[in-house]
Amino acid sequence: MKKVLLIFAICLCVMGLKAQNNETIPQSIGDKILEDVKQDRLTIGGYGEIHYNQKVDAQTRYNGNLDVHRMVLFLGYQFSNRVQFVTEIEYEHVKELYVEQAFMNYNVANNLSLRGGLMLVPMGIVNEYHEPTTFNGVERPNVDKYIVPSTWREVGVGINGRMPSASLKYQLYLMNGFDGFDGGAKFSASNGLRKGRQKGAESTMTSPSIAGKVDFYGVKGLNLGLSGYFGKSQSSLFDGLDKNNAEDRTEADSSRINVNMIGLDARYRWNAFQVKGQYIHSFMSNVGQYNKYTDADMGSQMMGYYLECSYDLLHGKKQSLLPFVRYESYNTQHKVVEGYAANAKNDRTDWTFGVSYHLAKGAVVKADYQRMTNAAEEKTNQLNFGVGVWF
Repeated sequence: MKKVLLIFAICLCVMGLKAQNNETIPQSIGDKILEDVKQDRLTIGGYGEIHYNQKVDAQTRYNGNLDVHRMVLFLGYQFSNRVQFVTEIEYEHVKELYVEQAFMNYNVANNLSLRGGLMLVPMGIVNEYHEPTTFNGVERPNVDKYIVPSTWREVGVGINGRMPSASLKYQLYLMNGFDGFDGGAKFSASNGLRKGRQKGAESTMTSPSIAGKVDFYGVKGLNLGLSGYFGKSQSSLFDGLDKNNAEDRTEADSSRINVNMIGLDARYRWNAFQVKGQYIHSFMSNVGQYNKYTDADMGSQMMGYYLECSYDLLHGKKQSLLPFVRYESYNTQHKVVEGYAANAKNDRTDWTFGVSYHLAKGAVVKADYQRMTNAAEEKTNQLNFGVGVWF
């Protein structure tokens, strides 16, 4: 892993020296909506993706799975030059309805705004840039499913801004944390923190968490990100807790964990060549008490990273044809507490080989082949096909 990250860093440095000093500002879907409402007071758009997944095995036959995975409508409205509202309404698998974002933006100055509401946690790449035309592969990287975990959004308030002189974009939010206990454990080794996402649905607040990110965009084609998330998980045992009852306080404390997550990501485009990578590492404490109280098997550390390269065969044309390869390594039990043994099935490695054909700006057809293995020597091979739009 260290060698892969070192090679990746060296490649970025070498390519960065070749590039001209010309800013490329990263723009998430929320930023794009806010930019659009400056032209039209009301803006309407959306994105969607339809997938076909087929397991492949020499000895066993599997049915394929067809799924309207996501259909999303987003709206932006400008009340004044200073006040805007952004929301995303999402249907998943046809039958599941979610609100993905819903926040008010107040422009304090040209490069500084206050935000409050349901917002994406700024961690990694895909959690903020998850529209189907922005990433290769039919499915999102598994690092962004099990380690980040995408699409991760919570209710909070904070600041969003830029420092143009330093080519920096920054975000800092105070948000509700993961829900780790509601009569039973929400966390597990197989899914990590994923089932603790509250998504703004009658969220529990035991104590706030801090999330932030800094992006550097001062070199043409290059974006570098450093993100962090720090806080304790939420627990239903703190609702109505007698502050003077030491036994109840101890029990409640055993139902939550401390989560400290650090992320590094990079994206670089040089003519037809594109490379991106991401590294996420989570450090959890109080895990021993949590596992004992809830009968869970959480690890004390989770770690994941990937490196992806692609090349546009139609560079300079209106359409794009991008063959790509992506390598992922991720483990939800990278470290475990004393008395617990790591399950080799949670130490996973994926190879994805595929192609993205952008028929027009905002319309893509995708195909890829995945070879997924784990340290228990289990293997899964899968073919994926999909179409995606963003408008």
